[in-house]
Amino acid sequence: MTHKIVVGFDGSASGRAALDFAVRVARAQGGSIVIAHVLEWSPYSFLTPNEIEERHKRRKEELARARTAVLDPVVAELAESGVETSTALKYGHIAETLCKIASDEGAGQIVIGRTGHSTLSARLFGSVAGSLAQAAPVPVTIVP
Repeated sequence: MTHKIVVGFDGSASGRAALDFAVRVARAQGGSIVIAHVLEWSPYSFLTPNEIEERHKRRKEELARARTAVLDPVVAELAESGVETSTALKYGHIAETLCKIASDEGAGQIVIGRTGHSTLSARLFGSVAGSLAQAAPVPVTIVP
């Protein structure tokens, strides 16, 4: 049985550390990785039809930009790693979306990077790491 790991990747140094860790684990276990990039998107309930159409257009543009700027380069870089790699690009709450990706992919682990600093919003609303620790359907590894 292969071991599939979902890696939360945002292109940052901590995201890179998480990806490097996941590649090492997958290589050692004969597993695969899903590089997941989640764009925060909060729906607004009071939009006009024209605003909804414009927002949908911007959403498609942001997804295309994220694929080109964040995911495609790292997938190309990992092509020679010997680890089977796929991607997931979604909108939503980061922790909830990573949990859904892990469930949908049948992953056995989620790996994320730690940013090393806490913002006011993280202290008020909880960090991605904290949310994952409470809600993830599989073990979560936080890479420093």
